[in-house]
Amino acid sequence: MPDASAPQPLVSPSLVGPLADARGRVKRKLRLSLTDRCNLRCLYCMPEHPHWLPKNTLLRQEELLRLARLFVAELGITDIRLTGGEPLLRRDLVAIVEQLNTLRPLGLQRIALTSNGVLLARHADALKAAGLDDLNISLDVRTPERFRALTGGEVQPVLEGIAAARAAGLSVKLNSVVIRGYNETEVLPLADWALAEGLTLRYIELMPLDGRGFWQRDKVVSEDEIVAALQARHPLQRLPRSEDPASYYQTESGQRIGIISTVSRPFCAQCDRVRVTATGTLFPCLFSETGPDLRSPLREGAGDAALMALIREGIWHKEAGYIAKPGYVERPITMHVLGG
Repeated sequence: MPDASAPQPLVSPSLVGPLADARGRVKRKLRLSLTDRCNLRCLYCMPEHPHWLPKNTLLRQEELLRLARLFVAELGITDIRLTGGEPLLRRDLVAIVEQLNTLRPLGLQRIALTSNGVLLARHADALKAAGLDDLNISLDVRTPERFRALTGGEVQPVLEGIAAARAAGLSVKLNSVVIRGYNETEVLPLADWALAEGLTLRYIELMPLDGRGFWQRDKVVSEDEIVAALQARHPLQRLPRSEDPASYYQTESGQRIGIISTVSRPFCAQCDRVRVTATGTLFPCLFSETGPDLRSPLREGAGDAALMALIREGIWHKEAGYIAKPGYVERPITMHVLGG
């Protein structure tokens, strides 16, 4: 396994072969943000008073699909996850999924979506028919009052969206950000419900990436603390670590619970992901301060070779990640634009 924090030699990226950084990490998964808009106001993601980007600054459908084709056909990406903001606010979401589905003969293996689930009930069947494989749905807590305090919204539409997605035949995972002082006492009740429903649940340590200066180290509930809370009712066996960002634990019934421990146990050395923001900026790392602009060359008529060279160069210089520079990330872009 490559050591992501070790100094690397300054060697130019290859113009052929796998999409890799200078630390030997090959990229297989693309997070493609569709919009900065969202219908919730989660404390750890959205600014309190967001200023939406002008629509003409967001990548158009044809621009998104051109980049996706290059990433899959020429750069070896096998998995694409559509993010936001809330991607269900894009009116052309189903059409985007349909077009991505045509890339499977070129090497695309999986089309996924990350959503807050609020609008999912009305779109689940169409998304499944278009070719969507699976969903990550954010559910930090099921208690209506606490859900409202964390997100500014109502939990019932999310629960209805989860049920609709499962009925449509979509694979569903739940993501729950755990925040001390807000929902750490709900870790066990949420697990009880998810396990009873046969749903895979992943807890996420609070990351220093919010849009309002909300993050503090003492708000982070660590992987060890989450496991300890779960062990009170569900004896767990830790499974071998894979390239997945989550550490997985198996219950006595054979079900799995995951924990994404970015802060207490960074997994940067295994990272095989890359992100393109809603405005077309390539972010090699979730914690990058900036990255190369792909929208401008797209709109200026750049050829495929020029775009690929720009992408390879940007990925080659991917930082070691949070493991090398822990702490709050100061940058103008926030998570609702970057994409989760």
